[in-house]
Amino acid sequence: MKEKILSLLNKESLGVNQAALLLAFFAFLAQILGLVRDRALASIIGPSETLDIYYAAFKIPDLIFISVASLASVVVLLPILAEKIKEKEEARRFFNSIFSTFAAVLILTSAIVFFLMPWLMRFVVPGFSEGAMEKTVNLSRIMLLSPIFLGFSTMFGAVTQFFKKFFLFSLLPVLYNFGILIGVLWFYSIWGTTGLALGVVLGAFMHFVVQWPVLRRLGFWPRINFRINWPEVQKVTFISLPRTLGLALGNITLIILTALASKMATGSISIFNFAIHLQMVPITLIGVSYSMAAFPTLSLLVGDKEKFFRELALAGRQIIFWSIPAIFLFIILRAQIVRVILGAGLFDWEATRLTAAALALFAISITAQSLILLFTRAFYAYQRTFRPFFVNLVSAVVTVVFAFVFIELFKQSDFRLSLEVILRVRDLPETMILALPLAFSLGSILNAVILWQALKRDFTLPGLSLSKTFWQASAGGLVMGLVAYGFLVLFGRVFDLNTFFGIFAQGFISGIFGIAVGGSALWALGNEEIKALTRTLKTKFWKTKVVISEEAHSPNQH
Repeated sequence: MKEKILSLLNKESLGVNQAALLLAFFAFLAQILGLVRDRALASIIGPSETLDIYYAAFKIPDLIFISVASLASVVVLLPILAEKIKEKEEARRFFNSIFSTFAAVLILTSAIVFFLMPWLMRFVVPGFSEGAMEKTVNLSRIMLLSPIFLGFSTMFGAVTQFFKKFFLFSLLPVLYNFGILIGVLWFYSIWGTTGLALGVVLGAFMHFVVQWPVLRRLGFWPRINFRINWPEVQKVTFISLPRTLGLALGNITLIILTALASKMATGSISIFNFAIHLQMVPITLIGVSYSMAAFPTLSLLVGDKEKFFRELALAGRQIIFWSIPAIFLFIILRAQIVRVILGAGLFDWEATRLTAAALALFAISITAQSLILLFTRAFYAYQRTFRPFFVNLVSAVVTVVFAFVFIELFKQSDFRLSLEVILRVRDLPETMILALPLAFSLGSILNAVILWQALKRDFTLPGLSLSKTFWQASAGGLVMGLVAYGFLVLFGRVFDLNTFFGIFAQGFISGIFGIAVGGSALWALGNEEIKALTRTLKTKFWKTKVVISEEAHSPNQH
């Protein structure tokens, strides 16, 4: 793989596009099933106290998974296994030692949290009634099995990836979401909200158990080892710690935002989660794909700063090229996107409009969130892992402060009315939830700006700029958005907007016209990225060999 990457260095634009397009394809499949899951939840349960309870119940189990299981992630274990694989028995001993240690910590942590759950949940959802609080505690206790199974599966993933069982690895998020779907479509009708939690556990179990026969055949089925090699455990923990702390910070920020949402109108937590899931689609397809595709090359180029930053800027320009037009399209087509994906059953027009408004506010930071993934990996490549952690800490604090400030401003009519008029939700009774996605986006934008400035300052490479692509993509995105909006108005008079087909056709055709005209505008501006895309599409990019990271298939997107 190293030779393959190095051979592509002279064709940087082509190489990163090939890998990213493949990764985007795998990520897209997982995202589709996630949207089917959300549609089922929206139509069968709808934004309600029940769905608020369901989403809130995830928060503590997710934090356990991120805080403990990610310490023994594929990113860390796979390189160490590669070093030891020449002595297979030594590799098995290492794997058994790591598995025994982190499995014990996972189980022990989950057991302790089981008893502390009533106390912890008062911090997660302080606005819930006693009855809703009790239900949330019960669901979350059941879901504590999920970080255990997912943690086991994460450690297994290091072995399956090392032996290139990529097809199996790519199935894991599909199985996880399939289990949740079973919970929604079947278990919920039998056991009510308990069935929803059991569906999560089923998905996590399938995520884990499907790797079982493969590990046995490879001779790596773990055995509990009481003779732990503590220096190796310390090494794995030390390498993983900054990354784990960064992930935990993001999760804690979402827990605080959930706590604030719990004090708002019923269904606010549901609206927030639906919107954040929808905005994750372009971030996964663009930000995750390009940052993962660039990371192996960046790791190989740490000794050559000029080439390193050329590759980094290349990936950054591609992210900007794709994500800024996505921002315009998501804002213009927000109601059509929400209605087509979620608009069924108990998810009414009022919920559609409020979710669409939240989606628009999340969408303004799509580029920033995508660039954060890339910039963080650039620091990881140079093993300066604590710098992005401290930046994430600052942005997390700022996000929470913004959330409190905007909630207070919402109590003042002028600020609230201005935002409601801009987002066309003036006649809706409860719009305070919009303060949270606005705070989240502003915090993300600040995070991306600080990381970029830190990269340029730390590595003293003046003149490295993304501004040309930014302004070209912004111009093309603006044209795209204006054209799409014009056709929305036109097709609104042609199609019956009371039907699924009418809304889908209105949004889809308007988007296609917008993309076509916006793409033409970028070509006329001499944009290099659209020319590189044209060259890539002429190659057999689907034959590119890539390694799939567990981050592209994270189960923790509910």
